[in-house]
Amino acid sequence: MTHIDQLPPDLVTELRAETAQPLSGGDSANAFRVETPGRPVFVKTMPNAPAGVLPLEARGLEALRAVVPEEIRVPRVLHVSDGALALEWIDEGAGARTGATERGFGIGLAAIHRAHAPHVGWLAPDLPERIGSSPTDLTPTDDWAEFLLVRRIEPLLRAAVDAGNLDPAASGLLAELAPRAEELAGPAEPPSLLHGDLWAGNRVVDASGANWLIDPSSFYGGREYDLAMMQLFGGFGRECFTAYDDAYPLADGWQQRVPWYQLPPLLVHAIRFGGGYGGAVVRALRQLG
Repeated sequence: MTHIDQLPPDLVTELRAETAQPLSGGDSANAFRVETPGRPVFVKTMPNAPAGVLPLEARGLEALRAVVPEEIRVPRVLHVSDGALALEWIDEGAGARTGATERGFGIGLAAIHRAHAPHVGWLAPDLPERIGSSPTDLTPTDDWAEFLLVRRIEPLLRAAVDAGNLDPAASGLLAELAPRAEELAGPAEPPSLLHGDLWAGNRVVDASGANWLIDPSSFYGGREYDLAMMQLFGGFGRECFTAYDDAYPLADGWQQRVPWYQLPPLLVHAIRFGGGYGGAVVRALRQLG
């Protein structure tokens, strides 16, 4: 069985796809290894995705690829539409994360974060305003602290409460912290190009030991956003953070700000999955109080 019929016809034609093998993983998309003349290709399909979700991901990959240093790779975009995204295949093999790969990733991420923009916000004003699965006002602004609180944390918290997955008392805890938004966001810096969803599953070490970035939700903002996400679920070695800080030193107190920066991903998980994520949000808010 070739599974070709599960792919959009325009993608099959453009890539001259021969066979498609379903892959495991992913909670909102279907993934395939697609054989084409001369090379395999990774294909993600989302038949019912809101318009612009996959084009946004493709634009993020292209933005990262344009600035990525030699220590990190980003797959080439081979096809994109509202329903499908085709990328260069990554041979994961038995790639191992070593001290060298961790240091390389830290150095490479620091270089990506040195790609600055004049304003906080999205790098693709022609596409829908979203960060990952979350509609977000990405109108350019100079105020990162306000953006993080008013456009990310507050709307996500309301959605989590409305979904019944977060104790309504969290709203009061956040209201107590809101006057400290500038302090909690840290010293002002030029907005950095962010991956935007940098947990360990979106960093791949291939069979040759090379680091890759996949599945971005990119926008321009404070770089501690990515670093806090990296610490939320683990998977990045101490050498990675040390190398990053050596290459692009972080402002004093950044570790104390991690719970604030972890609120957006915790809230997204609370909205989508419920469970213990709501409790984790409340604990983070209380830790900051």
